Amino acid sequence: MRGMGNMQGMMKQMQKMQKEMAKTQEALNEKEFIGTASGDLVRVTVTGDRKMKSISIKPEVVDPEDIEILEDLIVLATNAALANVEAETEATMGKYTKNIPGM
Repeated sequence: MRGMGNMQGMMKQMQKMQKEMAKTQEALNEKEFIGTASGDLVRVTVTGDRKMKSISIKPEVVDPEDIEILEDLIVLATNAALANVEAETEATMGKYTKNIPGM
């Protein structure tokens, strides 16, 4: 019978960890992350669930003759913001997945 008590305790601990993990993920999803390019000429804000919330483009970077530069800066800023999300996700959620086999 002792084995059943251990199993119940382990199940309760797993449920607690799942709740904590969900709460942490929810907080991460609501957090905002900023990526910039070329000295803050383009600034992108995304949420932790990787949705773009806003973009700010300084007027001096807008050149109708060279749209490609603006496009590149937007891509760079967006990728920087998403990299920040990835780093924070690993830092906060990694503690849950590091000790679980297969994660």
